[in-house]
Amino acid sequence: MSQDFLLEIGTEEIPAGFLTRAFQNLPRQLADLLSYHRLAHEGIKVMGTPRRLALYATNLVDRQEDRVIEKLGPSRQVAYDAEGKPTKAAIGFARGQKASLEDLEIIATEKGEYLGIRKKEVGRRSIDILAEVLPGFIQNIPFQKSMRWQDFDLRFARPIHWLLALLGREVIPFSLEGLTSGNLSCGHRFMAPEPFTVEEPASYQDLCRKANVIVDQDERRDMIRKQLLDIEKEVGGTVIEDEELLETVANLVEFPSAACGSFELEFLELPEEVLITAMRHHQKYFSLRDAGGKLMPNFITINNTLARDPGLVVAGNERVLRARLSDAQFFYREDLKVPLETFVERLKNVVFQTKLGT
Repeated sequence: MSQDFLLEIGTEEIPAGFLTRAFQNLPRQLADLLSYHRLAHEGIKVMGTPRRLALYATNLVDRQEDRVIEKLGPSRQVAYDAEGKPTKAAIGFARGQKASLEDLEIIATEKGEYLGIRKKEVGRRSIDILAEVLPGFIQNIPFQKSMRWQDFDLRFARPIHWLLALLGREVIPFSLEGLTSGNLSCGHRFMAPEPFTVEEPASYQDLCRKANVIVDQDERRDMIRKQLLDIEKEVGGTVIEDEELLETVANLVEFPSAACGSFELEFLELPEEVLITAMRHHQKYFSLRDAGGKLMPNFITINNTLARDPGLVVAGNERVLRARLSDAQFFYREDLKVPLETFVERLKNVVFQTKLGT
């Protein structure tokens, strides 16, 4: 018999870059853990948002398979004397294995024949194994940087607030630094902050959606792509493709909601690189081009909520961007006042040290 396995680690907001690395590494780490403990499964998926990491294994066996363990003792020549009677070495080996001499047998290997014993090991329940190993697994999840909180020894990307662990409909019981695992998760911090019960792993994603959390990062990216296309049609432009930015903003939100804003035409005097940098790197905005390939005085921001007043949200983003572009415009105009060739004369006052620079 097999059942789905779900582990959700609820946290404070994890940086987007940390999530990207976790999505890459955690499937292998969980697969290695399950393989080491002989827990067969059909597949692993790692999902997450800034406030949670979720590890899902489909059709995980409910117990290990029984296995035969082979233990080797002394060689045949050492285990028996010339008359074929067991020596002290054989008797000591039997005692060490808590077995009788009748339980021992000669086992042939590439290196010769040895006295040995074959023991049947009954497989343990998967839920018992997971209850033992999950605390250590969580503590060993690597991040670029980690932190401690309160007086705990545990280090993690951000403080952990809840632990959900299920095998089928049964809670996997364990504790970690004052937290006890259960079947409760939490919805969106602002739109659905109340906790909710997850009865079984199969219902997890749908319950998260009802709580305004799109837990699957691939689904969030697809939502953002569709919203970008809708805005393209509205404004008559084309979004500048940027998969890296898409990955980042998808990992900054739990429920993506795109909105389009604009900036003053006068800022278009700035080089495109300056405008795009201000929007992309500082504000995480998408830029647009018109049919002629020129940069449009618009941007698209990805919010984490469905705003009651979208216009107010857009106005706030426009105000922040206006301040950044005003600064850039000032320094750009100041730079234009100084001809580039004047810097050649200034080079005479610069001392270059060999292999050291200036």
